[in-house]
Amino acid sequence: MIRIAATGDIHFGVDSAGTLRPHLNDLKGKADALLIAGDLTRCGSAEEAAVLASELEGIEVPIVTVLGNHDYEVEQESLIVGLLQDKGVHVLDNANHIVDVGGVRLGITGVKGFGGGFAGACGSDFGEPEMKTFIRHTKDVSARLQELLTELDTDVRVALLHYSPVEETLRGERLEIYPFLGSYLLAEAVDAAGADLVLHGHAHNGVEKGITTGGITVRNVAQSVIKHAYNIYVIDESDKKNAGDEVLQAV
Repeated sequence: MIRIAATGDIHFGVDSAGTLRPHLNDLKGKADALLIAGDLTRCGSAEEAAVLASELEGIEVPIVTVLGNHDYEVEQESLIVGLLQDKGVHVLDNANHIVDVGGVRLGITGVKGFGGGFAGACGSDFGEPEMKTFIRHTKDVSARLQELLTELDTDVRVALLHYSPVEETLRGERLEIYPFLGSYLLAEAVDAAGADLVLHGHAHNGVEKGITTGGITVRNVAQSVIKHAYNIYVIDESDKKNAGDEVLQAV
């Protein structure tokens, strides 16, 4: 049994010290890993990331994250990655990471994702070069997600995204902004490769629970949605049908 603590959209600022750490001090006894689904900072500055890095230092479980759109705002994403990695945080940018949990191998594919919309209401790479660039980026990222998940030869596979792969977890957001919150291409990639759980953030006004067309559990773990420092999701590697059911919520 693997216990995954997950959160996202924590939006750390220079004044955020002490807002997360108290909830993580006893995490080792509750979870096997902490996954963060992007938007680590408010405005993407190294100063904000330094506060978060200090907050995460010394947490006694593996921490894996992807960046979100906020983390790119002032083009200091490489500094953000370096600050976090210096504190032992694994920052995935179209990459895999494997955690050994008592002999059970947890594979995490980390891809930020991108927008584009959902079946019947999605953009296409036709027309202006700007539109082609937008949609082709999503296609490229989705293809890489499928490739990385396929490469994972582990007992459990989790896709860690920032953007949503399904409409279901966006309920509560304005329909007009769905194309900027995610893409169905991400879900197609997950269904093609297979996974046990998908985690994402970005949809602050959405809902927690969703599922891909292929039946894979999706959870929106933006803090504004889960309303806790993190949720814990359990995956039983011998019986994965209930993957993503939370067993604990931290206040």
